[in-house]
Amino acid sequence: MSRFIILICCFLFVEKDEPVITWRESYKLSWNDFKGEAHKNEKAVAITASGFSFEYSIKQNVFRAVSFEAKVEACFFSEQSWYKPELVNDYILSHEQLHYDITELYTRKFRQQLSQLKVSKTIKSDLESLHKLMNKQLESRQNDYDAETNNSINKEAQLLWQQKIETELQTLVSYKSE
Repeated sequence: MSRFIILICCFLFVEKDEPVITWRESYKLSWNDFKGEAHKNEKAVAITASGFSFEYSIKQNVFRAVSFEAKVEACFFSEQSWYKPELVNDYILSHEQLHYDITELYTRKFRQQLSQLKVSKTIKSDLESLHKLMNKQLESRQNDYDAETNNSINKEAQLLWQQKIETELQTLVSYKSE
């Protein structure tokens, strides 16, 4: 059984010394990436702390905003992720990896939405509202994943989720993390 934690952050709030792994297609998590101290009284055997890093800048002239740039990354927070070594295995690790992959999926959805935003006098609030919306959607999807897989116990549901997320990632491949 596992749980996840979604960390909503902007670069301003990430501690400089905290190990953060940004999502890459070629990299799969290992138990060595989970550096937090296990919570002994917790039912969960592993926790994946992942979320967005999000930053933006708005270029303005005297009268109005003229352009904006935004950057979104899917991040795994090593110091806040943990596991109980005596209770985990590769199957549990694949469940945790999928939590991280779901974070990447919503990073891609976020980038897609950003690409459709138009510069306007409300661009700052539009960016902030989109950030909140995407975090809410990510949290909901992560909760659905754990509920439907019974935190990885339901192996059939786990397999279906892996297939579903892989398909969704492929549909948004043009927005993937480098």
